[in-house]
Amino acid sequence: MADSRRPAATWSLAALTALAPVSWGTTYAVTTEFLPPGRPLFTALARALPAGLLLLAMARVLPKGAWWWKAAVLGALNIGAFFPLLFLSAYRLPGGMAAVVGSVGPLFVVGLSAPLLGQRPTGRALLTGIVAAFGVSLVVLRAAGALDGAGVAAALASTASMSTGTVLAKRWGRPAGVGPLALTGWQLTAGGLLIAPLALLAEGPPPALDARALGGYAYLALANTALAYWLWFRGIGRLSATRVTFLGPLSPLTAAVVGWAALGQALTPVQLAGMALAFGATVAGQLGPGRGGGARGGAASGVRARCGGPGADVGHAGSLAGQRAGAAPPSPRRTRRVRLAGPVREACVRQE
Repeated sequence: MADSRRPAATWSLAALTALAPVSWGTTYAVTTEFLPPGRPLFTALARALPAGLLLLAMARVLPKGAWWWKAAVLGALNIGAFFPLLFLSAYRLPGGMAAVVGSVGPLFVVGLSAPLLGQRPTGRALLTGIVAAFGVSLVVLRAAGALDGAGVAAALASTASMSTGTVLAKRWGRPAGVGPLALTGWQLTAGGLLIAPLALLAEGPPPALDARALGGYAYLALANTALAYWLWFRGIGRLSATRVTFLGPLSPLTAAVVGWAALGQALTPVQLAGMALAFGATVAGQLGPGRGGGARGGAASGVRARCGGPGADVGHAGSLAGQRAGAAPPSPRRTRRVRLAGPVREACVRQE
């Protein structure tokens, strides 16, 4: 479905999707308190590959055709590059700071949505993204201790990688008959297989693990990855990319609260004000019409007009929703024109 669903349903879906970044906000505390130090690649591997294989076993669906390379690209961006950079930043920065740096993601997504989704940035989206980034800067710049340049660079690079993956996931949608469970499993498995040789070459054999570390890895693989990423990609499929990414600041807010409550990390009044701004930006990001899209330029609006009316997301059943609401079905001529629209062809076929 698209963002044109009833407001209550949209907010419920956004709330469920928000559980993903809330879960990810605990990653930093778990990494520093439960896992062996200095093993970011092994930690990324242990988080991604078991979760991906579990979801593949549950879905029992493999990619076909072009989706082999699409799953590999999405897996590299959302998992294979994102996880190692994320854990590198977690090892080099305090928990709250490491996560807060990543909340500039909305600005990345707003910028990428123009060339990849044909969605021109709105003034409100840009302003909301700037407010979120400003709130982030208040928390980061006032955090105790000196900033580690490599840690900050890794956090920003991980955010850019996942932002690109989020927009591409929205652009490509899902193959016909494939649910978010299978799509999530493909990406986690592809990303885990990409990380495996890097972890072996850079860090050697896996470290010895005690019960505390095993519990930490089990939490990361099951709740923090398999469940959280299923919720995240489910949300991407039904909400606009911009609306989903504005849930991202919930991750640093959670990390900062966990760092304060469980790790004894101090929060100054200025940092609290920054957290309030970031949370306000998260809420504001859910208030817009947030039309989804999956095609470039004018093709995106054309697809919405032909395959489900205003607000329909490419790759989802917008036309069926429009017909249930009483809208007239698209004419055969319009349907034929949509099928000739290059990259959006398979998305429109799925909507008919």
